Amino acid sequence: MKKKGNKKDRFARILKKYKYNLNPGDIVAGTILHIESSGFLVNIGDKISGYLPKEEIKLISEQKDNKNLLMMNTTREFFLVKYSFSTKQYIISIKRLDYIRAWKRIKQTNMEDIIMHVPIKHYNKGGIITSLEGIQGFIPKSHIYNIHINNTENETKKKNMQYTEIPSKLLTINEKKNQLILSNKSAIFSLSAHKFKLGELLYGQIISIKSYGLFLNIYGIKALLHISEIGFNYIKNIQLFFKLGTLIKVKVIHINKKQGKLSVSKRNIK
Repeated sequence: MKKKGNKKDRFARILKKYKYNLNPGDIVAGTILHIESSGFLVNIGDKISGYLPKEEIKLISEQKDNKNLLMMNTTREFFLVKYSFSTKQYIISIKRLDYIRAWKRIKQTNMEDIIMHVPIKHYNKGGIITSLEGIQGFIPKSHIYNIHINNTENETKKKNMQYTEIPSKLLTINEKKNQLILSNKSAIFSLSAHKFKLGELLYGQIISIKSYGLFLNIYGIKALLHISEIGFNYIKNIQLFFKLGTLIKVKVIHINKKQGKLSVSKRNIK
């Protein structure tokens, strides 16, 4: 009785039968054979060796342990980067394969308009640095709902909130520029139990007074009452007419779910 060939022999016969040529950009299966000082030696076919440099392993920089990812004799998929004529080896990557798959998931998430919980990694003057599927993202200050986070005096609170997760929705994606812009306001708006309607009459509590208008808290959503929508007469000093904490009746005149913005008016309200 003839013995069946092992997996390596069968793979070699397939390569020979179909005259398969490896090309940059291919996704190939390989078995990790040996660890070296700067990478891993990988078998990607009969008499075909691949080399996985350590810098091509991780997409997510925080990933500290690669033992489960790169155990000896483990077979997995790799992205074929190029052929090195000097070493006569194919250079392969896990990071680039993860990158391709991450962007596919991000695009699907964007199409489905899903609310995600992303980590707060760092703060800067412009907003919050975060990540999604291992890709770095950014939440602009204007799209952060919590006004206390935006207050630069609350450095202790910011530090305590690092690595916690906040709800967000994708605002802009650009794979070519490797750019993700997210909105916390949009997510909070979508999560609101109250479904706002144009022309709806509501009561809002004044939470901030600016020279250009008032910010109100309406069912947990921050709404802008612009100075031009307070009345028909020009108001020189808005702070003389309104106080923090006061409840006022307003009408919804603009809803922007994508931006997480709500605008209201006091005109023609009895």
